[in-house]
Amino acid sequence: MAQKTTISVIKADIGSLAGHHTVHPDCMAAASRVLAEGKKKGIINDFYVTHVGDDLVLIMTHTKGEDNPEVHGLAWEAFKKAAEVAKELGLYAAGQDLLSDAFSGNVRGLGPAAAEMEIEERPSEPIVIFAADKTEPGAFNLPLFRIFADPFNTAGLVIDPRLHMGFTFEVVDVFEDKGVHLNTPEEMYDLLALIGTPSRYVIRRVYRKDDGRIAAVVSVERLNLIAGKYVGKDDPVMIVRAQSGFPALGEVLEPFTFPHLVAGWMRGSHNGPLMPVPVRDARPTRFDGPPRVIALGFQVKNAKLVGPSDLFDDPAFDEARRTANKVADYMRRHGPFMPHRLDPSEMEYTTLPQVLEKLKDRFKPVKDLPKPKIRHSEMLSGEEVHD
Repeated sequence: MAQKTTISVIKADIGSLAGHHTVHPDCMAAASRVLAEGKKKGIINDFYVTHVGDDLVLIMTHTKGEDNPEVHGLAWEAFKKAAEVAKELGLYAAGQDLLSDAFSGNVRGLGPAAAEMEIEERPSEPIVIFAADKTEPGAFNLPLFRIFADPFNTAGLVIDPRLHMGFTFEVVDVFEDKGVHLNTPEEMYDLLALIGTPSRYVIRRVYRKDDGRIAAVVSVERLNLIAGKYVGKDDPVMIVRAQSGFPALGEVLEPFTFPHLVAGWMRGSHNGPLMPVPVRDARPTRFDGPPRVIALGFQVKNAKLVGPSDLFDDPAFDEARRTANKVADYMRRHGPFMPHRLDPSEMEYTTLPQVLEKLKDRFKPVKDLPKPKIRHSEMLSGEEVHD
């Protein structure tokens, strides 16, 4: 059997310069030194370190398979070293996503988000690494549906015999920790019925239906469900294979020309447009947003990375960015009102639960509500007042 290559993309918020918008270069350098040592020791074959907003993103290739303790331990050490630098520099929310001091063989459940894919390399293996900030894992539901199930986006579903059979979507209920496989096109409506609620039903993996080969994988960790409280939106990462039996690169990127609304943005409590940007513009500062997504294109060869190409660094996405800014203007005008503000069930980070707790004994059946007490100043209103 041919040796398989594993692509591991693991990210965490380890602290930001001046709020929640970028990773300090010294933190990235600290993480890079740890991964370089891991490469020297043979734990990984190659790596690339980047960021999206305040999230440090580690891209690694190796031959040890998914959920490997050595690889995850290396990533954990990189995050810890970066967080130490963040604390030394007094950066904001240093170590925010590191929910434990003890590594237990796997980063899952400890805070960082991880997307991993084990593959048999094709002669030419193009992949796209997506990373988003100020949003949640379900933010990739709509793009993934369009990439792998929408013939108006992906011409290959109609004209490429290798795509024509369709794809299988693995959908996870992140509240119940259960999943289901749904096939397209025959179960397309069932799929849409679920993934249209991206806060709960998240596409985790996509497979080519005719041979079961992995096509895409998304990190689905929700930090509030891990920590028992809101500790930041989940800022997902995603790996997508392209070309030669999978959607073409342009078909993979095309859904992001529509900056669809996603949950997150300021204080993780608002809906906003997902803006596709080059890495240099992945610094969300406008109301801590709007939410951003980057896309890096690599070739994988013999478990080594060739690249990347900064795929959204293209004027073809300028109109999407302009649209995102217009949508951001429109949504901001709602202020604290829905639909800009999230549903209360998604607002664990805010004071709303405390407000409701404080007022719970004052809520009465409507028919029993007394008239409000009249204050002295209100009694005098409309009356002639004499000195």
